[in-house]
Parts: sequence; structure tokens; C-alpha cells
Amino acid sequence: MNAFQIIFTPASAAELARMPKDLQLEILGDFRGVPHQVLSTELEDFGKLEREGRVLHRLRIGDYRIYFEKHDLGVLVHRILSKNTLKDFYYRHGLKVPEDEALQSSPRFWELIESARTQKA
Repeated sequence: MNAFQIIFTPASAAELARMPKDLQLEILGDFRGVPHQVLSTELEDFGKLEREGRVLHRLRIGDYRIYFEKHDLGVLVHRILSKNTLKDFYYRHGLKVPEDEALQSSPRFWELIESARTQKA
């Protein structure tokens, strides 16, 4: 079996680093099964957001949402956001539809994802 990596963007690494150590361990522990699911293409268990041929997946862990996509080397984690952050996002943008649908149709969400690649830790 080839090595499968979990790759964090600078923004997602910074978001994880700001959390208390016990929360970091909880999130990483719950996320550890994701590579196996991605390798076996069992992605229907995750939220799915699509835009212009790009597919992101969302995993809920407690009060956090991890946004990631399949990558040649494994899984690329774009953002780790508190659900409270998302509630604020919905409120500010007046979104009244299901979470994935709202996010995938929001250009600001995709800007947030894209900015994760260049944001400093």
C-alpha cells in the first residue's frame, strides 16, 4: 500500500494550532479514518460541495467542520472551522438553506477556501 498523507494548508494548520491540545488530538483522532475512506472511495458519508468541477468534502467533528478534498498524495485539508464561525457566516449572508447547499453556492466560501493555500500560519 502506498503512503497516504494528510496535507494541511497553512490556514488549516494555523487553525488547528490555535486549538487546545486536547481538542487537536480529538480532531486528529477522529480524522484518522478519513484516508481509508477516501482510498476506497467511500465519500458518501461526508458532506459534499461542488463548484466548477471542483469537489470539497466536509466532515463534522463535534463543533468543528473540516473541509478537505482528495489529492494525489492523500487528503488536502483546506479549513478547520468552528460551527459557530459557520453560523456567523450564514447569519451575515442571510443563508436559509442546508449547510452544504448554502456554502457551495457562496462565492465568499470558495474565496475562504482558496485563501487557505496562501495564508500564513
